[in-house]
Amino acid sequence: MLNLVTLLEDSAREYPDKTAVVCGDTRLTFRELNETACRVANGLVAAGIQAGDKVALTCANSSYFPMAYYGILKMGGVVVPLNVLLKSREIAYHLNDSDAAAYLCFEGTGAFPSAEESWSAFGKAPSCRRFWLKRRDEDPGPPISGAGPWEDLIEDQPTVFDTVQTQADDTSVIIYTSGTTGRPKGAELTHSNMLMNAMVNCDIKKATAEDVTLIVLPLYHSFGQTCQMNTTLVAGGTIVLVPRFDPAVILQLFQDEGVTLFAGVPTMYWQLLNFPEADQFDIEKIASTLRITDSGGAPLPVELMRQCEKKFGIKILEGYGLSETSPLASKNVPHKLRKPGSIGQPVWGVYARVVDEHMVDVPVGETGEIVIRGHNVMKGYYNRPEETAEAFRGGWLHTGDLGKYDDDGYLYVVGRLKDMIIRGGRNVYPREIEEALMVHPEISLAAVIGVPDARRGEEIKAFVVLEPGSTLDPETIIAWAKTDLAAYKYPRLVEVVDELPLGPTGKILKTELRKTEAERRAAAEG
Repeated sequence: MLNLVTLLEDSAREYPDKTAVVCGDTRLTFRELNETACRVANGLVAAGIQAGDKVALTCANSSYFPMAYYGILKMGGVVVPLNVLLKSREIAYHLNDSDAAAYLCFEGTGAFPSAEESWSAFGKAPSCRRFWLKRRDEDPGPPISGAGPWEDLIEDQPTVFDTVQTQADDTSVIIYTSGTTGRPKGAELTHSNMLMNAMVNCDIKKATAEDVTLIVLPLYHSFGQTCQMNTTLVAGGTIVLVPRFDPAVILQLFQDEGVTLFAGVPTMYWQLLNFPEADQFDIEKIASTLRITDSGGAPLPVELMRQCEKKFGIKILEGYGLSETSPLASKNVPHKLRKPGSIGQPVWGVYARVVDEHMVDVPVGETGEIVIRGHNVMKGYYNRPEETAEAFRGGWLHTGDLGKYDDDGYLYVVGRLKDMIIRGGRNVYPREIEEALMVHPEISLAAVIGVPDARRGEEIKAFVVLEPGSTLDPETIIAWAKTDLAAYKYPRLVEVVDELPLGPTGKILKTELRKTEAERRAAAEG
């Protein structure tokens, strides 16, 4: 038997009365969390949901997420966590694509009003037989006629459940990719994938029952699920759940809850760095408690890392992974040399190569595609054999990320294969330009894309957010970049913007920048 929920059950036996979950005024012990998960499992079985059935879950970061997540796992179901920002049409696609048999939806907070969109989508998914809705505890949204209350699912259900035995290669979770190159695909992650990834991460961090992890990364994504929730609970630690990123809230919780572990995406660190009221908090106390801060989800600019570390007295460890790798694949670890700008080395049991288009390893220092093999790699995309075969050509998972190794075996992400700019026949990697631009003391954030050009094929364009009070103009930025970058690399086009578009996990959405740019050009030509 290797059911992912074992990580909760073992900790509940060892630390029954210890706090497992903190969310606002709610505090759950391990016993309470495990017993509620048992009630969820019993309720699902009583409703006719069987082991192997897919159960969709829409829930912002709250105590209800782990209750439902572990309850689904206990009864042998497959968790299909959905982005809380999806609209009805998008939700219906995910329900149908995953063959979901049931759907648990939580209104969460006023910032995430998912109920009406989810109920509408449920009516468009023939395979989905049951729907349960948990309304907000305070200020609930309008009632939805026909939707089964969450309370009906768990009411009068026993607080014990005989966990279904699952095999290591049975699917535990289906995580949907972003779908930037097509419709979203469901990555099937096995019980072994998820449990091994959490335990490896736990070992890297030397996580213990004394650790307190603040989770603002969305739990519907594997970064939050594995690297924070599952990693902390398997160690018997406490998770502090936050539904949305707010620098003031984060710093207050760092201070009040004695947070020891935190993970964020680069834009979160950027927001903390630029939060004007940060000095009102006890930064010295926060720094003394926070023992590990991780960054992932997108490359962390080195200059941003340095400024954040200087201001908050922390040390940020950058790592790398993707939905298809559960997600952790490579990481800078606390007990080894850290190289800023690097994603460290492959974690235990994981192998990463940098190859050319013929699957031949490129020399050290040269750029190629990162391919991965190991215990963390998904079993495939659900019901997509052709796309699975394409992703696993040559027996390795093709990440679509461009990288390079140095002489010490440290891996660097240069950019996405699809983001690479080919200007006049030369390969240009946006991250290098973004790093160079952010060294300028008046540039706060930068994103670089390629735009069509009749002469060069593609031209380089930078979108730049300035520091408060700066009056830098595009011409000055271009002239400055020209002094630091080769002639074929510096951006010929610069646009100063107030903000950059961000996705739900805090990533900069270059697809939106490209879309906006294409629309402008079409309007100009039309």
